[in-house]
Order: sequence, then structure tokens, then C-alpha cells
Amino acid sequence: MKKKTLLIFVKGKPATAFLKKYFRSSDTYRPVFCSTTASPHSSLAKDGVSAIVAEISLLPSLSLFDGNIPCIGMINSDRKKGIEASAAYTVDGYITRPFLREDLDFMLNSVIRQSELMRARKKEIRDLRTIHELAQKISSTLDPKRILFMIVKRISDLMPVTRCSIIRVDWLHKIAYVVASFETPNISMIKLSLKKYPEIVEALLRKKPVVVSDISTNPIMKSVRDLVSPLGIRSILVMPIIFEKKVIGTLFLRTSRKRHMFRRDEIRLLQGIAGVSANTLYNAFLFSQVEDERTRLEKLAITDYLTGIYNVRYFHHRIIEEFTRAERHKMPISCLMIDIDHFKKINDTYGHKTGDLVLKEFAQRLRQLTRKSDVLARYGGEEFIIMLPQTTTQGAVAEAERIRKAITSHKFKGLKSRTSLTVSIGIAVFPNVRIKTYDELISAADDSLYEAKKSGRDRIVIFT
Repeated sequence: MKKKTLLIFVKGKPATAFLKKYFRSSDTYRPVFCSTTASPHSSLAKDGVSAIVAEISLLPSLSLFDGNIPCIGMINSDRKKGIEASAAYTVDGYITRPFLREDLDFMLNSVIRQSELMRARKKEIRDLRTIHELAQKISSTLDPKRILFMIVKRISDLMPVTRCSIIRVDWLHKIAYVVASFETPNISMIKLSLKKYPEIVEALLRKKPVVVSDISTNPIMKSVRDLVSPLGIRSILVMPIIFEKKVIGTLFLRTSRKRHMFRRDEIRLLQGIAGVSANTLYNAFLFSQVEDERTRLEKLAITDYLTGIYNVRYFHHRIIEEFTRAERHKMPISCLMIDIDHFKKINDTYGHKTGDLVLKEFAQRLRQLTRKSDVLARYGGEEFIIMLPQTTTQGAVAEAERIRKAITSHKFKGLKSRTSLTVSIGIAVFPNVRIKTYDELISAADDSLYEAKKSGRDRIVIFT
């Protein structure tokens, strides 16, 4: 057992002789005899001090020391004055001449035990305050990522850990994902194989904390010991996060070989954190799922079911905005109407299923060819429409020609012979004396497309 360190401040020969004899046979205490209050600081910084034993006459010089360290006074001469001085300096106990071993034994045991209990209570209060503060913080948001990071960051602030992560588990595929880590705030689903983490599997199966005090001896780590040992990991703690008897994640912490093992009070603290996190975390995940579903439905409402690009409803919404802006700021806006030449032959020759595959591939190719500022949509059947904001006639013709050539040179996978296709394109540009509204801009592009098909296909016609 590690000896408790005591600071000794004595001058008188009786007190000095008694203490040296007392400590000579002590297996419990390590005395450090000091002449000044400054001398012991550097040597005891790491170990800490359990108590101070000092002659009453020297008590004024001990005011520099931490008041949390218990102090025992030694009354050398006048007992009454010594007791009054002890009360004045609020020592935790005292012994008087003749000095007896039993008196000092009792006093040391009493004041040190009382001090340790007091420290333990203070730490419990701090831990409860930490859990309460964390619960308030994580309850103030429904963003799962933010909640997860707040948890691991707070834990890493409280105790020395080389890793502090939250893991989500996919039992079906035997895969785990790191969803939060204090080292990396913006972490994004790092995949882990559960075969390499038997301690996580054990915690999830038992639904209880798993503490690996020493990976070199713990049987749980036998299968991965050779993998983990070179990393300098000594102790591992896995703390399941449980909501309504279901494990929704784990707090996964590691300490390095040079650091201490997880203490009982640290495990209790982490259990408290996992407990207050579970409900909020579960609600956050539900909220996230609802948001994802809403986003998915919103996307479906503006997306063409077959090709995956925008539908005509969304196109009309956007062209109204852009046309209004073009009118207000006197800027050009162009519209391209595109049609696949002889598409009916593809359906007749290969069937409608192949025709749908060709439409999908065609739409994706158009998406690759359009700029980020452009709006591409399926207009209907094999017709597609592109809005080009702030684009003049010259720019629209250049874009249309680029598209026409790219489609002509593309070999479609959907067609057995990888045949290429041609397209006809009609262009309309605002401002134009015959175009006053966005509807007229679309109609003008449609009229130009009709002229392109009527005059031989595989060409571009501009509305004038």
C-alpha cells in the first residue's frame, strides 16, 4: 500500500525525538521534516499531502498551505495556552505532552479519514453538478451531432483519456460507427469492425459497463491483444447508453498505459452522464429521422420520378423567380427546349423498359453538361428544358451546341448496339419584343424546337 505523505514542522527536541521514533516503525506514513513552508512544495507536487503535524508555536508560518489539508498541533508546554492557540488556528486535532503513540495514531487516522470523506463528498457534488449542467445543455438542442460532441468533450475535460468516442452499432452487418469523438469535432461516421472490438460487443450484449483494467491480462481482450498492445493502451471502459432497455449507443473511452485505470467514482460519473444523455439522444435521433424524411418528401415533390432531375413543377417555380429578376435588373435569360430525335423508334424497337433506361441516361448526361447556375428539368416524355440565367443569345447558342455535340458522340449503355442519339434544340432569349412573360419565353423555346424538328432534326433553331 502506498504510504501517506505527512509534512512535519517541529523545533523542540521532545517533539522531534518522539516523531522520529514514531515514524521509524510506521508502514503507513512517509514523513517530510520541514524547516520552512516553502521547502516541501516541489518535492510533493506530484504525491500530495495527507496531513500536517506541527508544533503550535509554528502554526502562524503555515498560513501559506492549502486549508483543505488537515493539521494536527503538538502542544509542547502550557496545555491551556496550547489548546487556545489550537482553537484560534482551527487545527483539526492536537496532542499534548507526554506524547503518546496511541494519541498520534488516533488523531492521524481520524483527521485523514475525515478529510478523505470530505473530498469524496465534494467530488460527488461536483459530479452531480456536472451531470445537471450537461443535461441542461443537451436538452437545449435537437441536433444529434452537437449533443454527441458536447458529451465526449465534457468527459474529456473531466478526466485524462486518450480517446473518448460514442459508437453506434449495426448488429445486422456486425459493424460499428464512430459518431462522435472529442479529438475531431466534425467526425463523420467512421466505420469499425466489431471483430476488432470485443469489449464493445461484451458491453452491448450485457447492457452493462465493461471495464478492462489491464488489456494484457483481461480474457475479453485475448483475441485482439496483439493488435491493441502496440498502441500503448492499458485500460478500456465501455459504457452503454440505454433507453427503455434498448442500447442506442456506447460511450467508449480508453486510457493509455502511462495513465491510471478507471476509478470507481469515474465509472459512476460516466454512468450518470450516459443516463441523462439517453433520453435526449433518443429524441434527437427521432427528430433527425423526421427531418430526413421531410427532406426526402420535399425532394420527391420537385423531382421527376423516372430520371431523378427536377420536374416541370419546380422548373416553373424557378423560372418565375429568375424571369422577374431579369426584368427588374434588365438582365438576359435564356431557355433551351431539347427533344430526343426519333425516340419513338427506340420504344418500338427495344421496348418501353429500354426507352426508360435511355431517358435516365440521357437526363444524367444533360446534368453533367449543365452549369450549377442552370436549372434542368424533364418537361414531358422525351422533352427536357434548361433555364440559363444571365445568358445572352450567343451564350445560349454556345451551350446548346456543346450539348448537341456531346449527345451525338455519347454511346448509350441502354441500347444494345450502344447507338448514339441526336437531339433537336429550340432557343428563346429575353429580352425580346415578342416575349413579355416567362410563359411566352417557354412557348417561344417550344416553337423553335418545333421548327428544328420540322426542318430536319439534329439542329438548333433560335426564336427571333
